[in-house]
Amino acid sequence: MSGVSSQLNQFKSLCITSQFTSKLALFRPNSLNFSPKHALNNSTILAPKSVRIRAESESSSSAAPGTATEEPPKEPTEIEVLKKKLVESFYGTNRGLSATSETRAEIVELITQLEAKNPTPAPTEALSLLDGKWILSYTSFSGLFPLLSRGSLPLVKVEEISQTIDAYSFTVQNSVQFAGPYSTSSFTTNAKFEVRSPKRVQIKFEEGIIGTPQLTDSIVLPENVELFGQNVDLSPFKGLFTSVQDTASSVAKTISSQPPIKFNIPARNAESWLLTTYLDEEIRISRGDGGSVFVLIKEGCPLLLP
Repeated sequence: MSGVSSQLNQFKSLCITSQFTSKLALFRPNSLNFSPKHALNNSTILAPKSVRIRAESESSSSAAPGTATEEPPKEPTEIEVLKKKLVESFYGTNRGLSATSETRAEIVELITQLEAKNPTPAPTEALSLLDGKWILSYTSFSGLFPLLSRGSLPLVKVEEISQTIDAYSFTVQNSVQFAGPYSTSSFTTNAKFEVRSPKRVQIKFEEGIIGTPQLTDSIVLPENVELFGQNVDLSPFKGLFTSVQDTASSVAKTISSQPPIKFNIPARNAESWLLTTYLDEEIRISRGDGGSVFVLIKEGCPLLLP
């Protein structure tokens, strides 16, 4: 009997084992559609957030280096545009001498617009801006026109008209530079000024100076010249020309070594006043006796016409 009971127990165990095994077969790996690829994707998705942010930032920074630091070109201010237009309107006017009535009207309009935007309301208190050498670019002062007209002569040219202000010693020097074929010269006036208001100064001229002509003592003789369609060889004349050149050089040195001529300015013409209506680092606009206007540009400024 005990043997029969033992056999029955073994049979039950075998049935339970077979049923459990058949149920496990329903859950074999292929039935779950599990693959290493899915595992990799899941691990990527579940990566820490800080790691993903760092990777994205590194990717974006390496994609376009320097792009974020570029700045758009700076737009010119209204004053800069007006100054450029004003200086361009001077072209071909010979500092105002040759300006047409239409051009003068345009210049007056631009000057008026600039004066309304004057960044220096008290020019006589801005010594650092006033100080230095200013080049005359335009004037309506008729007293200068005879001087400017000399530049139209074949042998004489007005190279430069300037005003140098020493704002700390209260002195002014007006200078005109002339140039000829073989010499250069200058005419200068020295003056002192007094501040009468935030915009106005009183000028008292003290003396005039005529500079000694500086002659050109080196003239190059060409090897040949064209005369009536024929090339003429000048080499046989070099000896004679050298002798003349030596004489001219000696005369030039003698004249150039002489001191300039100084003279006093008559009292009736010794005083004047000047009103500065616009002033910045590049341009100064002043008005004088009789409503005349002067536009000067600071030496070294890019606005100076060639």
